[in-house]
Amino acid sequence: MYRALTHDIEITVEPFYLEEQSEPDDNRFVWGYRIVIVNHSDETVQLRDRFWQITDAAGQIDEISGEGVVGKQPVLEPGEQFEYSSGCPLDTSSGMMVGQYRMEREDGKSFMVDIPAFSLDVPGITRTLN
Repeated sequence: MYRALTHDIEITVEPFYLEEQSEPDDNRFVWGYRIVIVNHSDETVQLRDRFWQITDAAGQIDEISGEGVVGKQPVLEPGEQFEYSSGCPLDTSSGMMVGQYRMEREDGKSFMVDIPAFSLDVPGITRTLN
């Protein structure tokens, strides 16, 4: 599990390898990840946008942005949480993801919340560090 706390908004990420959707012989590796967003603040907030940076083992970087997550822009009252799952394909057997959510308060003011960097690794593969 990976965790970050920014402006009293906690983001927890749990990545997992999707072997049944992956085809290693064709350089296709797929991961899922489950994210839990918890509002520890005393204000109601809404998730407006997402920004991702995905880096594969070859150093290829993809940047992805868009409205909300999984088609939703959840509103979180103080103490509430929102959970969703999504996925990421790569051409390599490992990679990293990191990102941010743009949140908005009821007064219309926006702020950024960090999504912790997390590793995507095929289970059982030995890595050599250089």
